[in-house]
Amino acid sequence: MTEQKEGKNPVQSAERIFQVMEMLADKRELGLMEISTAIGLHKSTVHRLLMSLVYMGYAKQDEATQKYALTYKIVNMADRILEHTDILQVARPYMERLSDLSGEAVHLVQRDGSNILYISKIEAKIGTIRMVSHVGMVHPMYCSGVGKAIMATLPEREVRQIWKESAIEKKTDKTITDFAQMQQVLKEVRENGYALDDEENEKGVRCIAASLRGYQKEVKYAFSVSGPTSRMTRERVLELAVDVRRVQEELSRELGHYGWKC
Repeated sequence: MTEQKEGKNPVQSAERIFQVMEMLADKRELGLMEISTAIGLHKSTVHRLLMSLVYMGYAKQDEATQKYALTYKIVNMADRILEHTDILQVARPYMERLSDLSGEAVHLVQRDGSNILYISKIEAKIGTIRMVSHVGMVHPMYCSGVGKAIMATLPEREVRQIWKESAIEKKTDKTITDFAQMQQVLKEVRENGYALDDEENEKGVRCIAASLRGYQKEVKYAFSVSGPTSRMTRERVLELAVDVRRVQEELSRELGHYGWKC
C-alpha cells in the first residue's frame, strides 16, 4: 500500500529539487527568478538546484531566453517503470482490502471500447449467492456501475458515441434506457465521486463503483463492490462509499495520478 506522507521530508534538498521539477512540469518553461519567487528560496539556492538537474540531464536551459525546462529523460524513466507495472498485481491488495471490509464481491474492469472487460474478481466472503460476472466477461458500459464510473469521466460527445454504439435494452425494470436520464445520472456520479448499479443489470444485485486514474488523462479502469440488495442497503452503500473513495484515491496515486480531483 502507499504510505501516507507524514511530517517533514527527512532530506530537504531532495524535497527542494523535486519542487523545482514539479514546477517545470506544470509550467513547461520558467526563469530563475520565477522559480525562486514561487517556492520562496534564494535565487542562488535555486540556481544550484537547476544546475544539478542540468548536469544530470533532467533539465536544459534555453540560451536565448535563459529559461529552464525539463528534458524527456524523466519520461524515459516513467516508461521504464510502466513496463514493469502490472495493473492486476498493483490493484490486488486494494481489492482484497475492500473484500475484507465489505465481505462482498469485488470486481476490477478495463474499458473495451463501448464495453467493459472484467479482468479480476474476488468472490464474496459471506452468503452463498454468486453473481453472473466472471473474469473475461464483456459487458455494456451503460448498465453497469463500473461502466458509468468510467463514462462520467468522459466528454459528452464520447458518452453520446458510447450510447449510440450500445444495444440499449431493458435488462431489468430499472435499466436506464433514456439518454437524458443517463446524463443526469452521470452528473450525480461526478458530484458523488462514485457510481451505482441499482439493480440495473441483475435483479436483486446492487453495486457501488469508482473509476481509477493513472499517469495518463484517459481513464481505463474502474472497480466495484457488489452484493445482494438485502445486504447492500442504501445505508450500507453510503458506509462503503467512504472505503471506495479512499481506495480510489490511494490506488490512483499508486498508478501515477496525483492531485486527485473527482
